Amino acid sequence: MPEKTADTVRKTAVIDNPAPETTALVTEGPSAAKARSLWSDAWHDLRRNPLFLVSAVLILLLLTMAAVPGLFTSASPRHADLANHYLQHPNWGNFFAPDWLGYDGQGRSIYARIVYGARASILVGVGVTLLVAILGTTIGMLAGYFGGWLDSVLSRITDVFMGIPYLLGALVILTSFEVRSVWVVMLAMAFLGWTQIARVARGSVITIKQADYVVAAKALGASTSRILLKHILPNALAPIIVVATIALGGYIAAEATLSFLGVGLAEPTVSWGVDVSAGREQLRNAPYVLIIPSVMVSITVLSFLMFGDAVRNALDPKMR
Repeated sequence: MPEKTADTVRKTAVIDNPAPETTALVTEGPSAAKARSLWSDAWHDLRRNPLFLVSAVLILLLLTMAAVPGLFTSASPRHADLANHYLQHPNWGNFFAPDWLGYDGQGRSIYARIVYGARASILVGVGVTLLVAILGTTIGMLAGYFGGWLDSVLSRITDVFMGIPYLLGALVILTSFEVRSVWVVMLAMAFLGWTQIARVARGSVITIKQADYVVAAKALGASTSRILLKHILPNALAPIIVVATIALGGYIAAEATLSFLGVGLAEPTVSWGVDVSAGREQLRNAPYVLIIPSVMVSITVLSFLMFGDAVRNALDPKMR
């Protein structure tokens, strides 16, 4: 009997005080690992995506050029010298000099205009994207969350705007303004471009509002604004960011198209679209006047499209 008692005590001591090896295994188990969120998981994938890295470097360079053009050239984009620089051909060996990319039909440095033109073109693209994202997300969230007659009214308004050809509608709106500044072009383009994001936001909100944490927040008496801003919006941002990022490049191309048609930005604003419009008159004599700003528009649009594709692949689990 005493032997059994001692054995029982020994087993109890082992259970109460496990070996260090067992403790280490328990400590290092799955409970100690930190679960990654959607955003951290997406960032983990983006850092290893060459498409994202290349596009991010190009976008960073373009944003720096737009913010601080003086870092890239000291020449003035509006200084014209017809006597000495009329359609002077590029000097490819003199990198980053005013004559590196030649001069246009008014004797202005094409390189300086490329550097300073990035500000207007990118400002229009980013500004329109922000306005469209805010307006479209607001309309989509209201329609998806409340439903009923409000959803019907907002959905029919969205259908009406979707039926208007984007460039044709922007052309009609801009022709009614005598002075077409950057802000006028931004507002005209944003007035017609919010429909796609509104559709995406509405679909995401309809799915998210049925989640358990939203139902629990309603049961606890949370206000509608708190539910929309704290619970629904953060979880509906992923598809909205993807659509907005991909659309940004399209807005830059649309601004260049409108300026080329003569209804977008105009002189004295320095813009790639304005230079493309002016360069078509010299297409036979000096094609580089048209080609160089066109290539910059293409590179910028391609950079944002690649960036949007990389973000979409990272945020959409179905794409992985």
